[in-house]
Amino acid sequence: MKITDALKKSGVKLLEILSLRPRISHPSLIKGALFLLILSVALGARLLSLRWGFYLNEFDPYFHYHAARYIANNGLASLFSWRDYTGWYPWGRDMPRLSNFGLALTAVALYRILSFLGIPLVLSSNLNPLDPLISDPLYNLCVIFPLIMTALTCLITYFLGRELGGETVGLLSALLLAVDPSYIDRTSLGWFDDETVGIMSGLFLILSFSRAMDEKRDFKSNIIYAVFAGLSLGYLSTSWGAARYLIVMTALFTFILLLRRYTPRLLLSYIITFGLAFSVVIVDPRAGLSFLKETTNLPVYGVLLLLCIAEISRRTPSPKKKAAYISTFIILVIAVTSITLHFKILALPSGKYLYALIPSLRSENPLFESVAEHKPSSWAVFYYNFGVGVIFIPVGVFFAALMATNLSIFMAIYCLTSIYFASSMVRLNILASPSICLLWALALKRVLSPLILSLKEETQHLGRKARIKPFEKELIGGLLIIMFAFFVLTHVFGTAFLIGISGVGPRFLTRANTPATLSGASLSFEAPSIVRDWIDALTWMRENLPPSPSKPGESGTVVASWWDYGYWITVVANKTTLADNGTINGTRIMELGRMFMSNETEAIKMLKKYNVTHVVVYVTFDNNGRDAGAGGDEGKWRWMAKIPGLDDNLFGNLTLGWDWIDSNNNGRYDQYDQVIRNTLGQNTVLYKLMTYGKEKTLQGYSTINLEHFRKAYFSQKEREPKPAITLSDGTSLIPLVCVYEVVYD
Repeated sequence: MKITDALKKSGVKLLEILSLRPRISHPSLIKGALFLLILSVALGARLLSLRWGFYLNEFDPYFHYHAARYIANNGLASLFSWRDYTGWYPWGRDMPRLSNFGLALTAVALYRILSFLGIPLVLSSNLNPLDPLISDPLYNLCVIFPLIMTALTCLITYFLGRELGGETVGLLSALLLAVDPSYIDRTSLGWFDDETVGIMSGLFLILSFSRAMDEKRDFKSNIIYAVFAGLSLGYLSTSWGAARYLIVMTALFTFILLLRRYTPRLLLSYIITFGLAFSVVIVDPRAGLSFLKETTNLPVYGVLLLLCIAEISRRTPSPKKKAAYISTFIILVIAVTSITLHFKILALPSGKYLYALIPSLRSENPLFESVAEHKPSSWAVFYYNFGVGVIFIPVGVFFAALMATNLSIFMAIYCLTSIYFASSMVRLNILASPSICLLWALALKRVLSPLILSLKEETQHLGRKARIKPFEKELIGGLLIIMFAFFVLTHVFGTAFLIGISGVGPRFLTRANTPATLSGASLSFEAPSIVRDWIDALTWMRENLPPSPSKPGESGTVVASWWDYGYWITVVANKTTLADNGTINGTRIMELGRMFMSNETEAIKMLKKYNVTHVVVYVTFDNNGRDAGAGGDEGKWRWMAKIPGLDDNLFGNLTLGWDWIDSNNNGRYDQYDQVIRNTLGQNTVLYKLMTYGKEKTLQGYSTINLEHFRKAYFSQKEREPKPAITLSDGTSLIPLVCVYEVVYD
């Protein structure tokens, strides 16, 4: 009987367990469905570029993949002694001091986890002709990595928005960020770059730090969130250079709270957050202990001092003792600061951070100015990225300041400061995107909620005095329709049709539906299908050129090109280059610019100095042989002259090798002006190599006589060029990658 009773009881308990099911409320189900829909939109938009192939995008992602591959193959310990001779030959790159490795380590860790779980990452070779890379599962993970980070970032944005203004703000801010053009630019398929983890960890820092000082939470929760904030800030600092901005902004936010809302938890959260973060950073081989001496950390130390003074003041009841303690503390700090300044212990951050902070300094560095993403943002850029959101930015800041919660103050500071840096540099638009989306969502809710409620009731009280009367409903309805129309125009239909451009959808789809730079041949025009010129050229170099030297003194293939193509040649073609997109050696780039702008006799001296075996140039032109200026070296030659300090107009005031005479004296070039040859420009190595390639492609022969260069490979067939795109005027745009062998005899 005992056994029977025991079995019955066990059976009843088993039935009870089996009958259990998660109880999900109807509102939670709707919120979950809406968030999944937002994720579907976010990921779907970022997969649109897949029709041009499965590639890493732009240039820097190839470097990060290169670093991740090395760590995966050689282990983490090898990173600290890695001297990479595949770039900046013959001196190479001191990799531990060159790059942030948080991104690469994250990818390798995720790769190990997926491999352990048995999830396959090898795709069909038919999907992509670039077999040497697509056969690597780590490469495939790096291509889809931005999509994973996008999903996590949207989730964190939802939680931030929910704390800021409720469920509506959370969902709306996640949606706005998912379709934000600036954010899409830096998180699309293949964009394996610092921003993917940087934005995610930065938002998690804000969320955790605001919770760490929340008096409504228990002390244990405050400690846990402070630890999360410290780890996220440390991870951010080892992954993205823009972490310096988040560090200073967090210190500024703490200082503002200190003025009116000091509590011991604020001091504790601050110490834990920055103590953990800096402990992580000093272990990073690039930053190390020198990071603590950067002037960008002075606000952190200053705020810590003020927090300590505030705590001393709180704990000391006697005014005399309080004054004595504070005076002693201040004297000590002044003494330490004086010693630091006298011995020049503090170090300024690198140039690009100063240029972002003080844009007027960038004119001193033509190399920095030559990079397109370093240009300042105009009003048009802001409107193109955020649409009607620019109208709601001040409204959102106003409501955030009015709410005056810890998080709303943090978001207002974040928004205002990030807009300044975004206006300083186009690349930093992504820094402002999350704050703008969050405050935009907050503004929409705070503006629309009372208006919508007023339509439901005959008389709606908005405050003690304000009241909306029935006869005002028509006006409110009209305002709602106008706001909805603006939103739909921005995010559904787009506004291009208003200026006569048909077939162009909303901005976020336009930005998402673009090819990867490699599969689009780095053209400034969007090709309707994959453009194979760079892919074929890099694959040919990989398969047909002799191996590159593994260290200085060995023989092998060394390639000279303008620095734009360095990462591609190093990673995809597996060949050593003289310079790359890291631009770590300005003197070398000056030498390359001078080489391309010199005649063959002078250029060969520089090439021989570095044992260069091949030179690569890239040119775009139309079917009539005219330069197209669509992303090739024909549009970069002025920087090749300016960076080494040459006068670019001496080589052609119209284009390289050609001058124009202003016949009408109207100050601009038109069809009535006279064009004449520029002998100096037409004798440059760059002009000869580009013109030789164009003429051989179009005519099968060339009028250019090359003395020290021989054709090794052209990406187009002679007399049978394959245009990438046909322009509106009927001309065809032809990209051409030329690989030349250097002849020293």
